[in-house]
Amino acid sequence: MIGGNESCTAGPISLSYLTCVAHLLGEWTGVEHLEDYLGYTVYLLWLLLPLAIAFIFPGIFFLVFIYSAVIILYIHKRKINGEKSGNVWDGARKVLTTLWDGHARIWHGYEIHGDEKIPEGPALFVFYHGACPADIIYFISRLLLEKKRFCYVVADHFVSRIPGFKLMVEAFDILHGPKEACVNCLKKGYLLGISPGGVREALFSDETYVIIWGNRKGFAQVAIDAKVPIIPVFTQNVREGIRTLGKIKILRKLYERIRLPVVPMYGGFPVKLRTFVGEPIPYDPNITAEELTAKTKAALQALIEKHQKIPGNICRALMERFQTRQKED
Repeated sequence: MIGGNESCTAGPISLSYLTCVAHLLGEWTGVEHLEDYLGYTVYLLWLLLPLAIAFIFPGIFFLVFIYSAVIILYIHKRKINGEKSGNVWDGARKVLTTLWDGHARIWHGYEIHGDEKIPEGPALFVFYHGACPADIIYFISRLLLEKKRFCYVVADHFVSRIPGFKLMVEAFDILHGPKEACVNCLKKGYLLGISPGGVREALFSDETYVIIWGNRKGFAQVAIDAKVPIIPVFTQNVREGIRTLGKIKILRKLYERIRLPVVPMYGGFPVKLRTFVGEPIPYDPNITAEELTAKTKAALQALIEKHQKIPGNICRALMERFQTRQKED
């Protein structure tokens, strides 16, 4: 062993950094052949590195992506300092949507198809919910930047309980319900987006893109009460960008008990994302909420079947990212 005051490079042969550290730790701890343990540890780290990146990257990306926005909103709020003229969040919204749209273009080559179907007046967008709602963020950002249309979004109550997210909810007027608030929003002429499947669909749907709505039909009643059309919206490859371990039964049971998104995610892959806007389902005073729900679900399912190869494949979605144009279906 090397004495505490001796150099790792002493003598004619210099020791590697790892060997040097092993000798020093062995001298300090009294454990012999510590370099063997360290070598095995380094081997395991290299072996597990791709797996660690796949699971850790989405979490890191989410924190950087979202909390950078929160910091911008906080700075903006301090800057306006109680100013009440106009909408105080307009400037911050423009900055954030520009950043989000830039990320969508660079990382996913994001495209919207069928946006000419969006009416001039109010409408209710019904989305299929991927593991991460990034495609919804991209969609509303593009609407605001290119069409100057602000789209309200309905989100689960737990979003407001995430540290720092109250400011995001305030800046983008994110709704948690009730139905009356959604109806009023539409009656004022705004666009509104909702994912009836919510967190359950986000966590427990899979590469087969099964729609998980349960008995939810409140969105249909909102459209009927507001007398607005429903527009189904689907994003191709949304489940290939980020996936979940939702097939583990114990995680499903845990979610149903605590109603929090406890299912691990992995991915963050730069897959091709294309959002397809379906044909509007016009307001019909003679239709019931149950019938309108079934009609909307069928329309969304038709979009999935037309634009998504099932089961979804991550490698194929990555290759589509580098295609110069969309292939004919």
